[in-house]
This record gives sequence, structure tokens and C-alpha cells, in this order.
Amino acid sequence: QVQLVESGGGLVQAGGSMRVSCAASVRTFSRYAMGWFRQAPGKEREFVAAFSWSGGSTYYADSVKGRFTISRDNAKNTMYLQMNSLKPEDTAVYYCAARTSYRNSYQYASSYNYWGQGTQVTVAS
Repeated sequence: QVQLVESGGGLVQAGGSMRVSCAASVRTFSRYAMGWFRQAPGKEREFVAAFSWSGGSTYYADSVKGRFTISRDNAKNTMYLQMNSLKPEDTAVYYCAARTSYRNSYQYASSYNYWGQGTQVTVAS
């Protein structure tokens, strides 16, 4: 069983930066392909960023490319999402997720087996 706990959300002004973290309680964190999703009120959960199955590549939604950076520290069982140049439209609950199969596509929420409880990020204009 994998438990994921996000932290680091809060309120930030537009143009500011924030880093959210995802701590995993798992023996072999490096064996999981990880990703970030977000969900704004009244909208579907959407893909933000993810690692490839091997961990050697990263992928981003077009809306965050160039502004957000996904990273992970396997020694600390932690994944991060550094968010720069934040916009009001980035306001959402941010979720980290883990998937256990290389067959599943990184950009679909249904591909992920485990989810955190989410952390609220609010960007004020």
C-alpha cells in the first residue's frame, strides 16, 4: 500500500512562486512513476506534470510548460512541483499520484493507482 501526502500549498500573488511536495510512505519509491494533477472548482481533474516510467524523462501540460518543474528525491521518498510565474488560472487543488504499470499513459488520471489527499493552491490576481 502506498500513502501519499501533499504539502506546501497556500495563497500566493500572481507572478509569484510556490513549491508543493509529495511525501510517499513506500519502501521503494523509485519503482513508482509519479505525476501531478490539479482540479479547479467545477472542472475535471487535469494533468500537470509527470515522470516517464524510467524516470528519465518529464512531461508537462502545455499550460504549465516553462513555468513548472517536476522533480523527485528518491532518497527522501519525496516528489516536488516548483511553480513559478503563477497565474490565477493555476488556482486548484493539486494532487500527487503514483502508477505501478509502464503500460499506462502518464497523462491520464485513470492510469494512476494511488493518490494523495490534495493541497490547495490559490493564486490571487
